[in-house]
Amino acid sequence: MQVLPVAPGSHLPLRRHVRHPREILTLVIAIMASLLLLFAAFDEVRLAYDEDRTPDVYALALIFAPLLVWFARGQLWAMQRLGGIRLTPQQFPEAYAMLLDAAGRAGLSYVPDAYVVLGNGVLNAGASGHGFRRFVIINSDLLEVGGAAREPDALRFVIAHEVGHIAAGHTSYWRMLGTFASQWIPLIGSTLSRAQEYTADNYGHALVPHGARSAMATLAGGKYLGRSVDVDAMADRAVTEPGFFVWVTNAAASHPVLLWRMHALRDRRRPGRLLWRPREPWLWGQPVAPGTYALPALVGFTPTAFPAPPQPAVTSGYAHAGAFGSLAATNAAAADMAPAREGEAASSHDRPVRCEGGTDEPLPTDPTREDDRWRP
Repeated sequence: MQVLPVAPGSHLPLRRHVRHPREILTLVIAIMASLLLLFAAFDEVRLAYDEDRTPDVYALALIFAPLLVWFARGQLWAMQRLGGIRLTPQQFPEAYAMLLDAAGRAGLSYVPDAYVVLGNGVLNAGASGHGFRRFVIINSDLLEVGGAAREPDALRFVIAHEVGHIAAGHTSYWRMLGTFASQWIPLIGSTLSRAQEYTADNYGHALVPHGARSAMATLAGGKYLGRSVDVDAMADRAVTEPGFFVWVTNAAASHPVLLWRMHALRDRRRPGRLLWRPREPWLWGQPVAPGTYALPALVGFTPTAFPAPPQPAVTSGYAHAGAFGSLAATNAAAADMAPAREGEAASSHDRPVRCEGGTDEPLPTDPTREDDRWRP
């Protein structure tokens, strides 16, 4: 792992701001539930010994969990080293630069190893570790999104999300061991997992707010149809899709359902919902006091521009000028609207952030980019 010149504990200020407020509570509940199951496992082994029978296999798995977790993590790391393509300044340099940037601005003192593995059409990524090593796994299809499909901000958000898992301590051996048994208990293990995913999403949004929209669109529509996905329409449906089975589907999932996840990334006034669907619609014209924002970077998705009215066809010497002329007219109309919307976005970005000391400070600006970025 490449060492970064940062002071110890540089990751703590950002982590305090972006951690989901229910993550620690669900973590404590998961650890307590795991301990109760562990005590029950020891009791099962004792009874089996007294009754001269074979103990339950799940009880043995809990007792030997320290060895099983250690072995599984080590084997996973070996699989990536032996079969994955490692990101380096020479191999996929654009993606490596995203990894380096995310690690540095997340406050890590090192750059995690990152490996690209064959995705076979599956858009996925993950983070794990073994010993003192931490690594990121990226499916090759996501590299196509950030490369050939030309949605680099989506890839940048995904990498920041996975680095967020590492910076938040989600890949710790002791955390995984302490919550090992909770994965077998309905609601408890899955709720903790969803809280951790929201935290990682908050890292992604804090570091790459401009990539949240394209990342969610890619998850919804894939690496090619993602550009055609109306993310605002999907996020709006989080408020209007009730039902018992909606609740069950989310409660049993390790990740927040996509509509709720989009809604949480777009509406930064409050953290993502773990068990109950969002109730508040998000209207872009609605003024919101800065103090009501619970997370940094303030704004969510950039509002979708209103469609331009149809323009009369322009005669040209090209046989296919109709489709491209229509697109050009739409882009021109959107460009005419850009100053007003840029002013709105600037006013949102200029709103102060409530810091721990009670003072209001504006978000710092990265001079190398046009957008505001959170820096711890």
